[in-house]
Amino acid sequence: MHEFDLINNYFFKIAKKNKSALNLNDDVFFDKKRGVVISVDTYNIGTHFYDFKSPDLVIKKILRSSISDIICKGVIPKFYFISGSGNKKTFTKNNLYKIAKSLKSEQNKFNIDLCGGDTTFSNKLSFTITSLGYSNKIIYRNKAKLNDDIYVTGNLGDSYLGLKALSNKAKFKNKDKLFFIDKYYKPELPLNLTKYLIKFANCSIDVSDGLIDDLSKMINRQNLSFHLFENKIPVSNKLSNFIKKQRLNKINLISNGDDYQVLFTADNKKARIIQKASKTTGIKITKIGKIVSCKDRSLIFDEKGKQIRAKSKGYIHRF
Repeated sequence: MHEFDLINNYFFKIAKKNKSALNLNDDVFFDKKRGVVISVDTYNIGTHFYDFKSPDLVIKKILRSSISDIICKGVIPKFYFISGSGNKKTFTKNNLYKIAKSLKSEQNKFNIDLCGGDTTFSNKLSFTITSLGYSNKIIYRNKAKLNDDIYVTGNLGDSYLGLKALSNKAKFKNKDKLFFIDKYYKPELPLNLTKYLIKFANCSIDVSDGLIDDLSKMINRQNLSFHLFENKIPVSNKLSNFIKKQRLNKINLISNGDDYQVLFTADNKKARIIQKASKTTGIKITKIGKIVSCKDRSLIFDEKGKQIRAKSKGYIHRF
């Protein structure tokens, strides 16, 4: 069962009267009257993080991926709660010390505060983080408009190569390996762009499950499709060089998730404002496609205008 089927079949009706739940079709809870924005995410070993050999890095990845849900809504995260389930092997004194030290570092970096949480014994390691911010306005999903331009922040694909490096499924030079692993554990969140996003984005989502899958989610309840241009999708110099040397297809490396960049749409008249925001913040923002009528299929084109397909559209949660 797909996660959307699970939500729609069992939970949609009981949340329908609660407008702040946003029909269970967004990444956050938003109480406009009280100005509260909340996101909840759970992370399991083997699914959301590869192993627990570096608990200090794992917790950075988890916290950043959680607050990215708030950031992509045009809201600054302020507080978080963390719950962990583990045992004597995973919650050793040394590991807990590293986790606490790492969380303190992240708090200083993103100006957020720990508020509480829970701990339980389990042989299956997992963490749940609740993130909270304040705002009386957010950028929703499903607010894209026909002919909107599609944008994404930062670069895509580095985290996926980091996972490949950790699982020894790809070979790299040592410096490149360290670079990609670092991107896997420490995604660069476009926090400074938050206050600008609200001024020009019509809809948004963070790239967590993969570019194509997340773009589909962003317009999933609208009669719209998208056209993406492979050559416009931003990648780092290291990933670009890796693609050339290995003679790989770019599209198969940039839609596997864990990028935690902001994917959004905007009216084409906002192009100059977006460019100015990019220059002011120093955050790369790239136009990668266009929202089109549902009469057209969602398609990806290469630099010659030829239709191409991606082997992976992203991570799909199935039950």
